[in-house]
Amino acid sequence: MACCDCKVDLIPRTASAVTNLAHLNECCKHSEDVDTSGIQHPHGPFMERAIYLSRVAGLEKRTGGCFGAVVVKNGKIVGEGYNNVISHNDPTWHGEVGAIRDASQRLGTPHLKGCVLYTSSEPCPMCMGACYWARIDKIYYATTAKDVKEHGRFEDEDFYEEFAKPPADRNIPALEFMREEAVKVWEEFGQLPDRCHY
Repeated sequence: MACCDCKVDLIPRTASAVTNLAHLNECCKHSEDVDTSGIQHPHGPFMERAIYLSRVAGLEKRTGGCFGAVVVKNGKIVGEGYNNVISHNDPTWHGEVGAIRDASQRLGTPHLKGCVLYTSSEPCPMCMGACYWARIDKIYYATTAKDVKEHGRFEDEDFYEEFAKPPADRNIPALEFMREEAVKVWEEFGQLPDRCHY
């Protein structure tokens, strides 16, 4: 089956559907003109990959919870990751962080403008922060924070509630201390003509 007037063949519901996703996103804006029966949703293969990686982490390799993610640019996966908290004794090695690290290394940049993150679960506050620092364009997630709390007792939902409180009132209090001394370092940094910024 061809798409619109451009005659590019659409790919049926198979893993190889990733090949023409960029075309589907750009060309098939008018679904009423195209018979899409049997065609994978443009985002489907990417989310399916993220969910597969979540299975690898939580059920097959048992490296951590059931969390997997991929970073996509121009219709191609440029980074993958899954939870390795237990296998590496690293509380920061979440699926999204792993995928962002992988994509940044492959693309040679800490900024992932033009990229989309597909993650098997709603990002925790740490991973959401990482997405903002990486300048991810958009996030698609499958399960919610409520789902992972119900089925795995993961506390993402609780952490979001915690961060809504004033810093000193959280379960882990955050208290300002020696600000003036630290600001002096930042003042020097601010005067550097070639200071790094990300």
